Amino acid sequence: MGKKLFVGNLSFSTTDQNLMDAFTQCGNVESAKVITDRDSGRSKGFGFVEMSTDSEAAAAISRFNGAELGGRAMTVNEAKPMEARDRPRKRY
Repeated sequence: MGKKLFVGNLSFSTTDQNLMDAFTQCGNVESAKVITDRDSGRSKGFGFVEMSTDSEAAAAISRFNGAELGGRAMTVNEAKPMEARDRPRKRY
């Protein structure tokens, strides 16, 4: 099991610090990042949390998958590697 977790269905008001504070209950959090839109800076409603050990990551998945944070039930599972994109980026 990987130590990096995908956290989905986040409230748009959730911050990196909110994620860090919540997941610290399951162990040492190396990083917590809410993904934001590049242009508007608004949250995209998901993020990533990196735990120190596999056992801490497993504990976080079992504790937080379906649990509420900011009034929404989170989806927490092991992060998958990012896939290569086929489409070229827009050029302005």
